[in-house]
Amino acid sequence: MPTPYKEISSLSFLPAPDETGFVSHYVFQYIDFGQAPQYVAARHRFSDCCFLGCEIPAEMEDSIGSTCLVFPRMGMIYNVFKASLYTGESLYAGFDPDDEDSYSTCFDARVYADYIEKGTHCNNIRETLGRSLHDRAIGDAMFEFLSRFDERQVVAVMGGHALIRTDASYKTVVMISKSLTEKGKIMVSGGGPGAMEATHLGAWMAGRTEEEVDDALSILSAAPSFRDAGWLRTAFAVRAKYPQGKFRSMGIPTWFYGHEPATPFATDIAKFFHNSIREDTLLSIAKGGIIYSPGSAGTLQEIFQDAAQNHYETFGVSSPMVFIGREFFTKEVPVYSLLEDLLARGKYKKLLLSVTDDPSEVIRIIMDFGNGEIA
Repeated sequence: MPTPYKEISSLSFLPAPDETGFVSHYVFQYIDFGQAPQYVAARHRFSDCCFLGCEIPAEMEDSIGSTCLVFPRMGMIYNVFKASLYTGESLYAGFDPDDEDSYSTCFDARVYADYIEKGTHCNNIRETLGRSLHDRAIGDAMFEFLSRFDERQVVAVMGGHALIRTDASYKTVVMISKSLTEKGKIMVSGGGPGAMEATHLGAWMAGRTEEEVDDALSILSAAPSFRDAGWLRTAFAVRAKYPQGKFRSMGIPTWFYGHEPATPFATDIAKFFHNSIREDTLLSIAKGGIIYSPGSAGTLQEIFQDAAQNHYETFGVSSPMVFIGREFFTKEVPVYSLLEDLLARGKYKKLLLSVTDDPSEVIRIIMDFGNGEIA
């Protein structure tokens, strides 16, 4: 088995050479070696290392062997070799909640504007390489984050981005997510508005009372839709009034749908350029089950992609597909009825399907699976 690489993203953890005098099998991310003159002066020799966006002094260059890979910073508006996930603070750096117009100058908006200007499917190899390297780095940071948890702790919510904050279904998702978070689940979603935001608001409000949740919803009601002025400002107002320092959740948005702002209620944000990678990643990590609330074409796409993964046990497990909204999923958009029929006729196998209008039933199904009571 090849020797694994160890990632170094801080000067504090620069490695010493091994017994042969070489520094081997390390990935250095955005390290400015000019700030470590004693380390450079030691004239360590490097083999089979990767230098990603590092500043390398001239006197160190001849110490880097031919087996090493050296990638420049590339001069992008974003960090191509980002070593950690985004947060609400970093994604919206530059946004002033008291100045609605400042959104256009924040980091997230500037990256999206650059993405649109250069083209969502551009043919500039420098740009496409930068985006791909960025998404690889974000994926790496995401899996490092998830490695701290049992795979069945990760539960996703899928649903429409158009669900407004004042809809009863919005609070339903909030309370389900809040309860599951308090029971040890790591809630994930596509990281945008609507049902996705409700997922992360629930996790953000974990440990608080329902009265406090209602107060948060009251604050958010001033801007029910993400298209309304004040949508982001009210989210930051809730964050300020009810800070969260214990519970985590992860949003997985994309600049491909950058017109839908990412919710800052997700404590950890894996934002990708490539939506196909983002979609597949989101479905593949939710081994603790996926909860489906009403949505449109995007949600339907996720349902059938999830069904295929469960049928083939692509990631080693078939996990629950829980539909909340019996009328919607059996009559208005009868996808549950179709899956149930296909399962009964053997066209799909191993699907763990359920549909309900009862939030407590959703929680029970997810918890039973996580505890090994549903195989």
